[in-house]
Amino acid sequence: MTIAPDALAELDAALPHGCLLTDPDLLASYSHDWARDPDAVLPAAVARPTRTEEVQAVLRWAGRHRVPVIPRGAGSGLSGGATAVRDSVVVSTERMRRIDVDPVTRIAVAQPGLLNAEVKAAAAEHGLWYPPDPSSFEMCTIGGNVATNAGGLCCVKYGVTTDYVLGLQVVLADGTAVRLGGPRLKDVAGLSLTKLFVGSEGTLGVVTEVTLRLIPAQPPSCTLVATFASVQAAADTVLAITRSLRPSMLEFMDRTTIGAVEDALKMGLDRTAEAMLIARSDAPGAIASEEISLMADACTASGASEVFTTDDPEEGEAFAAARRFAIPAVERLGSLLLEDVGVPLPKLPALVEGIASIARTRNVLIAVIAHAGDGNTHPLIVFDPADAAMAERARLAFGEIMDLAISLGGTITGEHGVGRLKKAWLPDQVGKDVMDVTARVKQALDPLGILNPGAIL
Repeated sequence: MTIAPDALAELDAALPHGCLLTDPDLLASYSHDWARDPDAVLPAAVARPTRTEEVQAVLRWAGRHRVPVIPRGAGSGLSGGATAVRDSVVVSTERMRRIDVDPVTRIAVAQPGLLNAEVKAAAAEHGLWYPPDPSSFEMCTIGGNVATNAGGLCCVKYGVTTDYVLGLQVVLADGTAVRLGGPRLKDVAGLSLTKLFVGSEGTLGVVTEVTLRLIPAQPPSCTLVATFASVQAAADTVLAITRSLRPSMLEFMDRTTIGAVEDALKMGLDRTAEAMLIARSDAPGAIASEEISLMADACTASGASEVFTTDDPEEGEAFAAARRFAIPAVERLGSLLLEDVGVPLPKLPALVEGIASIARTRNVLIAVIAHAGDGNTHPLIVFDPADAAMAERARLAFGEIMDLAISLGGTITGEHGVGRLKKAWLPDQVGKDVMDVTARVKQALDPLGILNPGAIL
């Protein structure tokens, strides 16, 4: 199918001036997300609405003309969830940027185009905090966070996006706008439809407003950095810490990642270490120091090469920033296939060692970073796309890592979403019955199959 010019003119006329983009030079940047799906093509157009009513107009037009609609936030996704398909219209929420904070009920009502960092800043003006913090928090949008149920560095203690979504406004495939949930901290009326749309990756509707739960500002943190001569020792330390403590951050970087970050930031990180842990406690008062001391003891007991602690917020944040910069740093080594596999915590050492074995077998470089406290790892497969043999080995390693995670009782994605790049493995994880239920939900809400076709299913 090719969209007729008069059909696009009809859509253009239904939207405010400047809302619809059709210039091929502008469309190119909307064709894929950060995963750079090789199957991405130019969309027929990009709509950039500012209001729910404009999103409704796009969906109603798309239904009449059977045109695929690709919802998109900032394009920072890592699973091909915002890949444009042939003759599609991308709905970019980048201009939907209003936010209202109510400090009395501790909620924020935000449009989906707000960056995660901007929501945090708006909350902070009232002494409040929005906890979910993906490493890309300065560039990813709240709408995208909702679409993938994004996590981040503090998930180990504070949870992920769905734990803070109280309500949504969603435009369905037929253009109907529905309100789900709302500014109530307790609300169990009816089916939990709000939760259904969080993590649905734009396959069930387009989110146009989010009601978010805020909490009091995070207390000052104490930070620990420890290096290890083996990955196994670091993984064992993670298990020792989480057995009795609840850190507000517990992150892992392997030797390749440490070197890449040091090349970029020149922080004096130990390049000879095989692994590094970054942990934090934000417990109240002197308890934070006590928890950090217990974490330090666990590191020492596992044979840490060096253990450093600080209660200086700026010093601690510098190490957190180093961890956040890991993916861009490793990306300087070559193109990346980015993984997002997770396992139950006791299986974390087996996952990390298994990934190392796959790297050796396939003769590819795989850097590993992890939200270690919740078992969510990000193996970064480095390859040269111009080398066909290496690219094929990287592709095989990508699948084998997901197979490994599933075999360990884990998941193919902890926070990035399934998108298009991982959907082939989803049935192996959830099983045929769950896939059938998923397809029935999709059919009920999007009978024409126009919402983000090819994602998840």
